[in-house]
Amino acid sequence: MMQPWIETSYHGVITENTDIVLLDPPLVALDKDLHYGIPTDDFVTFAKEICAFNIHGLEAPFEAVVLNGTSGEGQLRARGLVDCELQKEYTFIIQAHDCGSGPGGTEGKKSHKAVVHIQVNDVNEFAPVFREPQYRAAVTEGKIYDSILQVEATDQDCSPQYSQICNYQITTTNTPFAIDRNGNIRNTEKLSYDRQQQYEIQVTAWDCGQKRALHSVPVRIDIKPVCKPGWQGWNKRVDYEPGTGSKQLFPKMHLETCGGPLSSVRTTVELQTSHIGKGCDRETYSEKSLQKLCGASSGSTDLLPAPSAATNWTASLVTDSGRDSDLIFRFDGRQAAKIPDRVVPQNLTDQFTIATWMKHGPSPGLRAEKETLLCNSDKTEMNRHHYSLYVHNCRLVFLLRRDFTQVDTFRPAEFHWKLEQICDKEWHYYVINVEFPVVTLYVDGVTYDPYLVTDDWPIHPSQIDVQLTVGACWQGEVTKPRFTQYFRGSLSGLTIRPGKIESQKVISCLQACKEGLDINSLESLDKSIKFHFNPAQSILVMEGEDLENINAAVRKVSYINSRQFPTPGIRRLHISTAVQCFGEDTCITIPDIDAVVMVLQPSEPRITIAGLERLSRPASDFRAAAGVALFQDLHIISTVTRADATTHHTAHRPGVLEEIIHNLDYCDILVLGEELRPEQESLQLHRSALLGKHLDATNSTSGMSIYGVDSMSNYEQVIRQVHYLNWQPSQLTERRFRLTCSELNGRYTSNEFNLEVSVLHSSEAGEHVNHMVAPPQYMQVVHHPSMMHDLYPSHSSGVPSAATVVIVMCIAALVAVVVLGIYRIHLTHQQEVKLAETAKDTDVAWDDSALTITVNPMEVGERRRGRIEGEVEDKTDSFIRPPPQEGTDTRH
Repeated sequence: MMQPWIETSYHGVITENTDIVLLDPPLVALDKDLHYGIPTDDFVTFAKEICAFNIHGLEAPFEAVVLNGTSGEGQLRARGLVDCELQKEYTFIIQAHDCGSGPGGTEGKKSHKAVVHIQVNDVNEFAPVFREPQYRAAVTEGKIYDSILQVEATDQDCSPQYSQICNYQITTTNTPFAIDRNGNIRNTEKLSYDRQQQYEIQVTAWDCGQKRALHSVPVRIDIKPVCKPGWQGWNKRVDYEPGTGSKQLFPKMHLETCGGPLSSVRTTVELQTSHIGKGCDRETYSEKSLQKLCGASSGSTDLLPAPSAATNWTASLVTDSGRDSDLIFRFDGRQAAKIPDRVVPQNLTDQFTIATWMKHGPSPGLRAEKETLLCNSDKTEMNRHHYSLYVHNCRLVFLLRRDFTQVDTFRPAEFHWKLEQICDKEWHYYVINVEFPVVTLYVDGVTYDPYLVTDDWPIHPSQIDVQLTVGACWQGEVTKPRFTQYFRGSLSGLTIRPGKIESQKVISCLQACKEGLDINSLESLDKSIKFHFNPAQSILVMEGEDLENINAAVRKVSYINSRQFPTPGIRRLHISTAVQCFGEDTCITIPDIDAVVMVLQPSEPRITIAGLERLSRPASDFRAAAGVALFQDLHIISTVTRADATTHHTAHRPGVLEEIIHNLDYCDILVLGEELRPEQESLQLHRSALLGKHLDATNSTSGMSIYGVDSMSNYEQVIRQVHYLNWQPSQLTERRFRLTCSELNGRYTSNEFNLEVSVLHSSEAGEHVNHMVAPPQYMQVVHHPSMMHDLYPSHSSGVPSAATVVIVMCIAALVAVVVLGIYRIHLTHQQEVKLAETAKDTDVAWDDSALTITVNPMEVGERRRGRIEGEVEDKTDSFIRPPPQEGTDTRH
């Protein structure tokens, strides 16, 4: 009996998730007993069949079944589902068994052992999955990268065909990026940080079986700016609210140096305010008010006052008063003004001061002519210049020719200064102090000695009158007198003060800016930082060796404006920086930066004057020594409407009126209608009322002007002591006055407060009792019919007889006359007591002799801002009186 025969090895393939194995060669077992033909019938019957295939290897999940025992065909099957991802290949041993010698299969023979190797075929059941939930990278602008970053997806399938990723794709459209088959992302164009700081794209993947990832992966790419040395973290605009003090300009700014080694940093911050008024935000009070505020000596003459009836020589000049009430005169080479003789100071001695604001640029042409600011020359016949101030080729020249004395010698006559400021087209304040023979020039508070002084002979004495002019020089030739050497530029506040020179402290005060740069918490500034302000505090230079200390110092730079009502608008900032490096031939360059400070519109004050608007007094009161006080019940208040109360951290709601305190600079009392007649009436104010205050007053037949920068309460006190006197009140029934007040030279004006003053004559006393004092029921007696009925109840008709009516009316008239007489006596007594107390309080000794004065009528109703101009400098008189009648106004 022979053993079965099978192949020595088999190779099989099974697809995962199926159970049939395809074998090569097929599984067939042959029984050799058939080949040799053994004769025993029973043995032949069983030994020639194959009964089973046995697999050796319990871990192999396969089984072999006999399909046909006679032919020996078999089949290899999986006992369960085969997963390629768990095991790709199997190897085990198989043997065939025949049925043996008997029907029970006993003594069956086994074939030799054959090796079976089975490979599991993969099915593309898994999609690609990215290794990361998202990808992020950063690139620098302006570069093209071969690979910014690489994304990677995996597939859980077991075969190379289905587990390998064959393709990646960017699904976001219109992006400047591309991706290759290996997942490398690159940019297709140069990226710009200014255009876009970040991109987010979606990427998907396919395996080699063309199965796509179920979810795309986000890829974020940040664009970094190229490291450029320069200042970072600053705002181009800084808003400044009036009244908030000092405000930091660059609280978060720092200098980026890109890692370069620095030895020192020098930064210059410049506040550019040349477009504001006279070069920056300065007080815009009148020249006289500013001089009084700064403590200047009295007695200056304003040669360029506001045009008015009293100061009409400036009426023909071109003014530019649109800059926050600054009074500026522009000269284009064709305008000039003659100063009236009554105004010209006649007592110039060896000491005097000339001051002016000037804005001037280079003169056109190769041969520039002299440009005269101020000139005192012969009025007729000759052309001698006694003193003058002029510009020539961007040099300032002051000419001073003295008259002959007993000594006939050369004397200093021309003083020359050569300065950049003279032709830089910016506003500067020039003061020339003369202490002959020494002449000193101040420009914006800084002293300059002349670089050249030339001598000349004194001028021979003559009887020729002189002419003082502004804007040109008067050439008094006989044939053709005319102006010459015209000035081209702008002037403001041109004054002469004879007999005294001005101190540097006063000069600095007069030209001081009210806005500038500042350093917050100066004490916390690092000691290694060096800093310097220019005199106007418009330029700040800071220098240090440590970068962090410089950054901290620059963050402390602030803007401040001390005006209560600053000029709104922009102030430009320019910052330049220079860096030094250690031993480097070339060092980094820091670009300049420009920003603006926006000064917001201040809350505009509303100045309100209130009081009694009608005043009735007996004629005797007007003839009294004290006269009649016009404004005893006067009140001046100022309010603003807070549009944004939260800014001020107050509990007020937006739109609520809020009372504020500020100064006034003038109040005018105008006479309405016919001017005062100096032979019979006058306004008077005792000078003692001005003591201890920054106030002065002028008086004329048109009214009275009280001026000077002072508080509203001080103005109230002074105006309450203005009295009206009339020596012939019988010729007058009423007078009307108008009171207006101003702040900042007319920038803010009050309401027009009108006062009507009535004279109560003796024959009309019963009809003109002051209705503000007397109760209305005492003015007249009115009986209604019902009252008549009550008086005469016996008359059934209710109509009394004619005699009864007459008697009743007579009795009523008598009662009315008695009541009015008693009230009149009481009122007169009260007024006398009140006037006595007023005179006592103000320490005023009213003198009848002081009222005998003559005045010159003045036409001031048409003057600029309605203000009464003029001033009487005689302080010996105890009253502010109208000027003497000489045919012309002698006020300065």
